Amino acid sequence: QVQLVESGGGLVQPGGSLRLSCAASGNIFRVYVMGWYRLAPGKQRELVATISSGSNTNYADSVKGRFTVSRDNAKNTVYLQMNSVKPEDTAVYYCKFVVSVAAGSSPQYSYWGQGTQVTVSS
Repeated sequence: QVQLVESGGGLVQPGGSLRLSCAASGNIFRVYVMGWYRLAPGKQRELVATISSGSNTNYADSVKGRFTVSRDNAKNTVYLQMNSVKPEDTAVYYCKFVVSVAAGSSPQYSYWGQGTQVTVSS
C-alpha cells in the first residue's frame, strides 16, 4: 500500500505565496509522474501541474508563470510553489503519484493524497 501525505495549505492573501508538499511512503519501486490537481466549489477537478520522472513539467494555463512544480526523488516528495496567488486559486489541492510497486513489467498504479485546503482571501 502507498500513502500520500500533503501539507502546506492554509489562508493566504492575494499576491502572496504558499508552498505545498506531498510525501509518499509505502511499497514503492519507482515513481513516474507526480502531479497536483485542485477542486474548487461548483467546479470540476482540474490539473494544476505535473512533473515526470525526467523532470518534464506541464502546467495549466491559469497558473503558468506563477506556480512551480518540483520533485525530490530521494524523498518521494513533490512540491508546488504558489506565487502571486489569486482568489480564483482557492480550492482543495490534491497530489497524485503514478508508481510501480515492483521491478520488471509491473503495472503502474495511481494514488491520491487526502487534499489540502488553500484559501486566497484578504
